[in-house]
Amino acid sequence: MAGNGTSWADQWDYNSDPSPYTTKNTTESSTGAGKYKQKVGEGIGKTKAVASSGFKKVKEGTSVGLQWVKDKYHKTTQKH
Repeated sequence: MAGNGTSWADQWDYNSDPSPYTTKNTTESSTGAGKYKQKVGEGIGKTKAVASSGFKKVKEGTSVGLQWVKDKYHKTTQKH
């Protein structure tokens, strides 16, 4: 019974199956792709802003740290 290759649904379905090679309407697929690209672009913009902010914090922290080391060095060399 299972070896004949057709199922119960296939016996009663008179419509043809959709082809797996057909694509959706081009306007539907392009708007979906456009929305996706827009969201990715917004995400990249946010990532750049966060990276820029983080870089500024690292730069300021490094500057403060180097100034601290410089001050400590000058204090130890100033003592005679």
